[in-house]
Amino acid sequence: MRPSTFREQLANSDRIFTIGVAGDSGSGKTTFTRAIRAIFGPDLVATVTLDDYHRYDRKERRELGITPLVPDANDLDLLAEHVGRLKDGESVMKPVYDHTSGTFADPVPFSPARVLILEGLHTFFTPSLRALLDFSLFVDPDPEVKRLWKLRRDMERRGYQKEEVLAEMETRLPDYERYIAPQRRYADTVIRIACSGYGRDVTLDQDIYQVTLFQKPLVRQTMEIGLSIDLGEILMLSDRPFTLSYEVTTLDDRKMSAITLDGALNHSAIRKLARTIGRQTCAEGVEVYQHRHTLTAGEVVELILAWRIINRWFVLTSGEWIGPSMTGREKG
Repeated sequence: MRPSTFREQLANSDRIFTIGVAGDSGSGKTTFTRAIRAIFGPDLVATVTLDDYHRYDRKERRELGITPLVPDANDLDLLAEHVGRLKDGESVMKPVYDHTSGTFADPVPFSPARVLILEGLHTFFTPSLRALLDFSLFVDPDPEVKRLWKLRRDMERRGYQKEEVLAEMETRLPDYERYIAPQRRYADTVIRIACSGYGRDVTLDQDIYQVTLFQKPLVRQTMEIGLSIDLGEILMLSDRPFTLSYEVTTLDDRKMSAITLDGALNHSAIRKLARTIGRQTCAEGVEVYQHRHTLTAGEVVELILAWRIINRWFVLTSGEWIGPSMTGREKG
């Protein structure tokens, strides 16, 4: 009998595995969990967007003179209650916030999947929320990158004018620094995004960034899925520049490893990792990366992050889990 794949083990598990992603609006939170969604599929992954738990609509916030970044502008107690119930396998009536109109729609029934992703501004803000998370990620783009992304998103997808977006960013900055940025200290992993070291034009024209993945040390690596990057392929002459560096550093008074990637990497260099994850998850080849000659630094980090999350699930379910995600002790 063949051994069961990770995806089969996940589907048959009684545990709801929770991934918390925090960061500013427009910081790329959804992008860096894209590989997890693609690998596991919509039948095993569900996402809770914390904007749905705003306490006030857009008009009410303007009248009150507050931004969504202020914790009291959000019903974090209801959020924690709903996540707790979802982790217990229950369904909830989830509120719905419509970004186009800035108003609330009627609540909808929402059922948990085996992987539950929480994305928003205050994902780690309270101890009760942190205690519900099995894995945590903070996305931390440089101000220049954040400005570029937020302009692109809010103008193209939400219908704002450039002047409105820039004015809102200026208004929100003090609240970001007070309420959102400090949550970074609670994250298992932090992703920092900067314009490419190969030049700002490379970032603007090709969407190439310098991406650093900060990680707490692993307790152990599972044998099911190894993290394999083919150094030989990296060393081969390529028509696209790429750099990779590693260091041990301190971030928020914590010792963390830091992998920095920049440029575009030949797909062949991470083919083994993609195939291994594909075999284990029944997503052969990992469709996000199929039929591509090169991958950007950000896409490689997505795949490394997916590997780290899978590794975490194995550690948690093997009976060797050493505590809740946010206790301050190190884990896989």
